Amino acid sequence: MPLQGSVSRRYARALFQIGVDRGTFERLGDELVELAAVYRSSSELRQTLENPVFRPADKRAILEKILPRVTPTLEVQRFVLLLLERGRITALPAIARAYQELADQHTGRVRAQVTSAQALSPPDLERVRRSLERRTGKKVLVDAAVDPALIGGVVARVGDLVLDGSVRTQLNTLRDKLLN
Repeated sequence: MPLQGSVSRRYARALFQIGVDRGTFERLGDELVELAAVYRSSSELRQTLENPVFRPADKRAILEKILPRVTPTLEVQRFVLLLLERGRITALPAIARAYQELADQHTGRVRAQVTSAQALSPPDLERVRRSLERRTGKKVLVDAAVDPALIGGVVARVGDLVLDGSVRTQLNTLRDKLLN
């Protein structure tokens, strides 16, 4: 898998540099992420593009029909066709993640996964985001998720930093103290 990650970063860096040079890296990244989501969500598309039974020309024709609807930018369309041609189309989701990491680094932002027992209201989510920004010193993009097993509270992950204020963890800690 390290090879896959290395290849993904190289391809992502190449497209990212084009975007930086042209001042369109955010738009290219958004299109790449959206296309990767389409690729991940459609098992039919994945099986067609990955299956050696289909001729390369047929795979290309399918992509050429789909691409303009998902990604209007010619740079991204050419990039994805190059991935197909080089047999790297399976790396598309990993390339999109690597691209996001490059864009985040370039803009000084980080992504946070915030999980709560119930959906947080927009003002609560905004308070969590501001708190994480103070803690990290960077602009934080929040991806919210719900996990009823937390019972209550919030767990926030920003890179390697995990802030766990869930009731489940507090109860587990209390149980461990009582048993020891």
